[in-house]
Parts: sequence; C-alpha cells; structure tokens
Amino acid sequence: MPTPDFIREIRSAAGHQLLWLPGVSAVVFDDAGRVLLGQRADNRKWTVITGIPDPGEQPADCAVREVYEETAVRCVAERVVLVRSGKQVTYPNGDMCQFMDITFRCRAVGGEARVNDDESVQVGWYEVDALPPMDAGQQFRIKQALSDEPTWFESTSLD
Repeated sequence: MPTPDFIREIRSAAGHQLLWLPGVSAVVFDDAGRVLLGQRADNRKWTVITGIPDPGEQPADCAVREVYEETAVRCVAERVVLVRSGKQVTYPNGDMCQFMDITFRCRAVGGEARVNDDESVQVGWYEVDALPPMDAGQQFRIKQALSDEPTWFESTSLD
C-alpha cells in the first residue's frame, strides 16, 4: 500500500522507529454471498481490502473509500466485526509499524470488481468455501464477518 503523506512526514522526524497506526479492513459481500478479495502488489498475498484512515477520517468512511479506490466496487459499511492489534511489521526499508485494525462487514451496492489502482494485481469475488490461499488472520476476519456474534476483541487484562 502506498505510504500516505502524513506518515511520510512523521517518518522524516521519527526515522525507522515503531509507529502505532490505525488501520481498517473491509470484508465486502455481494448479493450472492461472495467475498471481495485483492491480491496485493507488494507481497502477492490475498487479503480482504485494507487501508489507513487519513487524519480525522472516520474508520467506516475509510473502509468504503479504500474498497472503491482499490476495486471500483461501491459498498456500505454495515457493522464492526473485529477489533485487534496486529503484530509488529518491519518493512524491507527498515520502517517498523504496528496497526490497530478495525474490521467492518460491508455490503456491495454497485460497481464492477477490477484492479482500480496500483495496490493490487488482481481483485475478484470468491465463494467463501473456495478462497485462494490466505493467512489465518484474513480467514478469521471473513469468519467473523459471517457470524452473528457481537464484535470480537481480544483481552489480556487480569481478572
């Protein structure tokens, strides 16, 4: 994903040190129950659509914006399904980040899925029982979006 300008500005002062950043994920379903996925250009992994909110941008608005920017699909955010801290990531240039992800279940309302920017090499609709190879975290997001459970979160607090 291209680095937003506001993060470049922070990086100019912070160097490669760890940045704690917001992130959103959008699990988008069409009327047939298929899920929208993209194959990332940077690492070729299949994922739900993700992004970083701009300063002041509401997370749900970011999810909707990112879906359109990356896939040309119009969607609406229906509910939050997961909130979790990701693992620390070190990029090839040495930059370190850790994301607080808010995952939304979204419903497609228009557009045709296609690669719409340089962040993906492929995008498309997939039956939930015929997904391309994906890591467990991506599969968990889809599972939670399909469930009727309340928002999932992890807690390590003491009782």
